[in-house]
Amino acid sequence: MSRFEVIRRDGLARISHLSVEGRDIVLPSAGEADTLFPGLAGSSLENVPLDADPGFAARYLPAGDTLPVRVHPAVDRDVGSGTCVMVPCWHTALADPRKYVEWLVRLKERLPPDTAFYAPAAAVPSNISLLCYTGFDLFDFTAVDLASARGEFCLPEGVFPADLMEEGACSCPGCREGDLFRHNRAALLRELALVRMHIASSSLRDLVESRSRMDSRYVSIIRFLDRESHFLEPRIPVSRPGTFLATSGESLFRTEVRRFADRVVNRYIPPAADVAVLLPCSAKKPYFLSQSHRRFMEAVSGRALELIVTSPLGLVPRDLERVYPAAHYDVPVTGYWDAEEKAWIAGVIAQFFRKHRFRRVIAHLEGGALDAAGMAAEMASIDLECTTGGDRATSRAALNALSGALSGEKPVTHDLVRATASYQFDTAVDTKGFTLKERFPDLKVFRGMEPLFSLDPGTGLLRPTFGGWELIPAGYRVEIDAFVPSGDILAPGVVGADPRIREGDEVFVTGPLAVATGRAAMPGPEMVRSRRGVAVKVRKVKTPGGKHV
Repeated sequence: MSRFEVIRRDGLARISHLSVEGRDIVLPSAGEADTLFPGLAGSSLENVPLDADPGFAARYLPAGDTLPVRVHPAVDRDVGSGTCVMVPCWHTALADPRKYVEWLVRLKERLPPDTAFYAPAAAVPSNISLLCYTGFDLFDFTAVDLASARGEFCLPEGVFPADLMEEGACSCPGCREGDLFRHNRAALLRELALVRMHIASSSLRDLVESRSRMDSRYVSIIRFLDRESHFLEPRIPVSRPGTFLATSGESLFRTEVRRFADRVVNRYIPPAADVAVLLPCSAKKPYFLSQSHRRFMEAVSGRALELIVTSPLGLVPRDLERVYPAAHYDVPVTGYWDAEEKAWIAGVIAQFFRKHRFRRVIAHLEGGALDAAGMAAEMASIDLECTTGGDRATSRAALNALSGALSGEKPVTHDLVRATASYQFDTAVDTKGFTLKERFPDLKVFRGMEPLFSLDPGTGLLRPTFGGWELIPAGYRVEIDAFVPSGDILAPGVVGADPRIREGDEVFVTGPLAVATGRAAMPGPEMVRSRRGVAVKVRKVKTPGGKHV
């Protein structure tokens, strides 16, 4: 018997508990293979190649419920919730990045989400962050012990000749004693501790990007996985704590970036406006706190829809600048945009202007941002007016030109609640009669004396009250069984969930005996498929009689 429960997620990576053979293990971790699973000591015939055809794999892959359960990309296997599975030969997948991702997606989609994944003989310090990032939880010392036997010195930066141990590259007890086996095992465990820390802070992607630079295969795996948006996007939270680092070319393809751009183009409802102004970004976030954007806002004076052009997000409407990741990203500021950046940003801008037509579009831009806007104008067949005239966008001459270009234009009524609700819930909220009480970064929304929404200062997303949910007619609902929640709602109590729900989304919980508001702790599809773990972190509960619990 085994029991597996996820405690913390960071995309595919998890911090979790695995109970097996009377022992409780905090994952991700590594140990002796035969200690983890004594039955492995006498096993045979489990090393079926990953590229084996379904007939061969089904014939030779050991069956039965002995832990860990052997699984294979080509074989459908009935695996119970909370089980630990082993993917024999997974170390060979690292040599073929395209197949690595193909096999990973196939396995993850077939097996229950609350399944522990064991990758035998695969983990060394330089790839353990990638293995965890792609959803593996449990490892052994086989790979590092083999490296030691070959005279290889393992570090997070790669595998080197054992002579490096004498150069002071590491000062662990193994290195001080000249014990290569001890060093390599310790290096793996140290890197695992770092991985757990990054999962806990929702920043594992940053660590993986830095580690992968030393091996082109690992970079390829990240890129191929990013392309699997149908698989990856539901498993990526709508927001993360801390800074969103966009420091590599892969940032353009991160799920958070693609999701934000897609929602700006396809969900966001802009205010009624005849004129749109494209503005440069700023280092300070949200943009309106920066000196440059205070000048831009003064020059525009509410006479146009303000759209910030930025890499890697593409386009940030002024009334979405607090929303994750628009208020949370950090990029190297060099003033140079490469061709790939320009093409991506131009595509986003062009899509926006194909969907939303304006009488005038003004580009108050310079450098790469102006180049991207020019490309977008051609793609969307719009005329672009430039007000910088070769000057810096913040120069007095350029600002005067921007203000003059808007002379006589009608004021635009911005609606932060309507804009954020459209982006967040894909719905149009009627905000007539709303009043906003703001003391940055906190904001509360009322209709009369009734509170409807508050703005989460950490994510820029709306938190609806029960009254607020009445204005969101459908979607982002979680259905529960006949009970009154007395705390967080566990997955076994969920009978249905909107498949659009992502971890971190605000959700409305409905059931025969109670309704509740809260935040999703796992994606909607996972709530339905899981048999363990917290599905919704409950904020407030109300029974049919109107009693608040």
